[in-house]
Amino acid sequence: MSGESAKSALFGREPEIARLSGLLRGLRDGGSSLVIRGEPGIGKSALLTAAADAGRDAGLRVLSTAGTQAEFHLPYAGLHRLLHPARLDDGALPDPQRRALAAALGLIDAPVPDLYLVALATLNLLVEAASRAPLLVLADDGQWLDPPTAGVLSFVARRLEAEPVALLATLRDGVPCALAEAGLPEFVLRPLPDAAAARLLDTRAPGMDPRTRRRLLDEGAGNPLALVELTGEWRDQGAGLLSSPWLPLTERLERTFGARLGDLPAATRALLLVAVLDDGTALEEAIAAAAVLTAGPVAHHDLAPGIRAGLIEPDAAQIRFRHPLMRSAIYQAATLPQRRAGHAALAEALARQSGERAADRRIWHRASAAARPDEEIAAELDTMAVRVAQRGAPTEAVTALEQAAKLTEDTRRRADRLLRAADQAVELGGRDVVVRLLRQTELLPLTSRQQARLRWIRGTLDDGSDGRATGPQVLAALAESVAADGRPEEALRILWSAALQCFWIEPGAEARLRIVAAAESLPVPAENPLLLAILAYAAPLDRGAVVIAGLRKLATQPVIDPQAARLLGSASVIVGAFEQVEIFSAAALPGLRAQGRLYLLTRSLAQQAWSAVLRTNLNVAIPAAEEAARLALETGQPQMYGTAVSTQAMLAALRGEPDRARELAARAEAMSVTPGVRPVLATVQMARGLAALGEGRHAEAYEELLRIHDPADPSYQLALRCYVAAAFADAAAGSGNAGAARAVLRELEEVARTTPAPALHVGLPLARALLADPADARAAFADALAADHARWPFARAYVQLAYGEWLLDQGDPGAARPLLRTARDTFDALGVVPWSDRARRGLRACGEASADRVLAARDKLTPVELHIARLAAEGLSDEEIGEQVYLSRRTVGAHLAQLLPKLGIDSRADLPSLRRDRAD
Repeated sequence: MSGESAKSALFGREPEIARLSGLLRGLRDGGSSLVIRGEPGIGKSALLTAAADAGRDAGLRVLSTAGTQAEFHLPYAGLHRLLHPARLDDGALPDPQRRALAAALGLIDAPVPDLYLVALATLNLLVEAASRAPLLVLADDGQWLDPPTAGVLSFVARRLEAEPVALLATLRDGVPCALAEAGLPEFVLRPLPDAAAARLLDTRAPGMDPRTRRRLLDEGAGNPLALVELTGEWRDQGAGLLSSPWLPLTERLERTFGARLGDLPAATRALLLVAVLDDGTALEEAIAAAAVLTAGPVAHHDLAPGIRAGLIEPDAAQIRFRHPLMRSAIYQAATLPQRRAGHAALAEALARQSGERAADRRIWHRASAAARPDEEIAAELDTMAVRVAQRGAPTEAVTALEQAAKLTEDTRRRADRLLRAADQAVELGGRDVVVRLLRQTELLPLTSRQQARLRWIRGTLDDGSDGRATGPQVLAALAESVAADGRPEEALRILWSAALQCFWIEPGAEARLRIVAAAESLPVPAENPLLLAILAYAAPLDRGAVVIAGLRKLATQPVIDPQAARLLGSASVIVGAFEQVEIFSAAALPGLRAQGRLYLLTRSLAQQAWSAVLRTNLNVAIPAAEEAARLALETGQPQMYGTAVSTQAMLAALRGEPDRARELAARAEAMSVTPGVRPVLATVQMARGLAALGEGRHAEAYEELLRIHDPADPSYQLALRCYVAAAFADAAAGSGNAGAARAVLRELEEVARTTPAPALHVGLPLARALLADPADARAAFADALAADHARWPFARAYVQLAYGEWLLDQGDPGAARPLLRTARDTFDALGVVPWSDRARRGLRACGEASADRVLAARDKLTPVELHIARLAAEGLSDEEIGEQVYLSRRTVGAHLAQLLPKLGIDSRADLPSLRRDRAD
């Protein structure tokens, strides 16, 4: 943008400039991010330019990038523009991060890991650079950044806390993009106030007659670019401007810019067209392509007419348009044949360049130039899709496959490419893209195998939890046919989709049995992790013994693949083998973190948190639930977010925060009730029941917990309901509903004869005692007290509490006192405040006073601080902790500096005691 244009665009923007200046002045105290949003021409780019100038004046290092529509499909193109020219020193990065970033930028020939490892590397690279001088990162036209770059910048922006890094991005209103959905602070740039708009117009065109002035002010609508351009039109047309038809602002501006093209020489028009179509802005490249397009000589001086027309700015190395709308205007002014010719010219020019990036760009331009199906180009796009997927850009792989399908004449091959694109889009969570691709596929004549694959892909959407996916019975039949064709591994994947639906929804016994039968008939090892997960999800009770035996055997193996460990941990939750959840989470989480697989990491954390809550290991559950909720939002997994939030509701109930428990439960329920996500709704009811129980409202607790045992209720979940038997019996006994609750207890006893689920068997002894006939209660409590509660301290203390209360009711405080005292101490150590208070009340009734509960680290720290403190206590460095929690080393250090005083210690050397502050 020229100096005059920038000055006009900033006219009347003093408050906005002051805000940005304040943000930059505070940069040394900590990082920040800001999205500047507004309509085209409103001055977003000018504000960014002003921020860059102010930053340089203040001694900041400025890095910048910009999105373009032409580069939208090129993975990490925007990140390359941001980082590579700056030559930032990556020597301080851990080797996996350094290699991931180098692969993403195309500096080495290697597969790119998940986006989030690239994002963590980018964060640490920027923070390292900022340690030498504060850093200002600018991203203009963020809506056109390629999706991987937008994802990286969103990740970085959310983690700028203690670092001297500021990130400013501009977004155009009405264009969805990752940065717009990142939850970053936004600043909406409004049109100029009437007085400021009038002053700008008078500055640009003094002496304008009042009628024309009023018309231009009305048409300009406070848009600085519009006012500037309309004054130029007024100079050209004079009073004739008043007779022109009204046009929408953007269309008027585009026509204004486009009208200037007609008088330009052919070589200049060719240069501008190929520059608009190009995904690079290199001047020599544009000149070479323009020469192909015009079939004549084109040189640097051919840009001069464009500069004089105010469309581009002088630059010796690249073609720089004065405003993004000028790109749009030139594109709209060209006919479709002209655009295709421009793309063909660019493809020919790029053929003279070497390197993978140039090859990819050439393929895209060849595809854009094609007017009819072309298998050669389609095959090149297909090959490129495989390559960019390996480079960690699945979005671009999907786009390449869809474009390849459009250029494919053979219908069978076209369907294959569309199905591959849809399969990859499922992994991205792109429901709309998947649906669109499947609709295109359905219009084609499909083979039986393609029809089967289409049904399977549809069945994987949201794990089938929203009711729109292919049903589990159909998927089971599909798996049977695929297995009959000799493809057991593919059949196993299809059955996994069907089994997931059995978890999220309730398909009925017939569907579950068919899935189990199909899975067990496959020629795969009995301890195959995916097979065990299928059996656990489809038949957690009927096949619980088989699954638990397999889990215990695999838990002894020294090395387990992180993905396999995640599946096994998930299976462990469903069958109530919570001790195995800890083992497999310990195997899965570090690997998933190191690989940057945040999508799967979120699921593993959610299952770890849920299990840890039921085992009352709050030191594990608190940070795991918080991180799962945060990552679920970042990775777009609403079901996992609902799972994490409902788990946090249970945590709040256990910690004596009933109001917060109900608020979190309501939030989780609101997003889960319509799709009928049963595990979340069951957890919501557990949280409400525990909160009511903690407040002594037994009748309310009974009603809340009874719902999860009613098959007609949406919160009924076949397996999860079995793991709160003690709390349900406690609520029933305390509310006078023991007789009615015995029917549920009999059902759970029947289940217990089928499955050895530890989480069920550890709660049944207390449930029997609480619901026993009065004559049998003493013996039942004695049996419960003698039961094996190893590694289940809460269950043991719960028995002691309930037995002590019963003894008090029988008039035997002497026998009750030691039980209640031991229960109180255990509950204090675990941090379950309502149960601690309840034991204290029992002790007061026995005539014994209790000291106040001593606050533990988890009571003083935020979830993130608790996580960092526990990792530091294990001896990890700030850098190693940052790799674990996806924060920069500097932010980790800042958290440690804040949490040490909270714990009353001076050094991290005093933290190892936290390792012993556990539930086991």
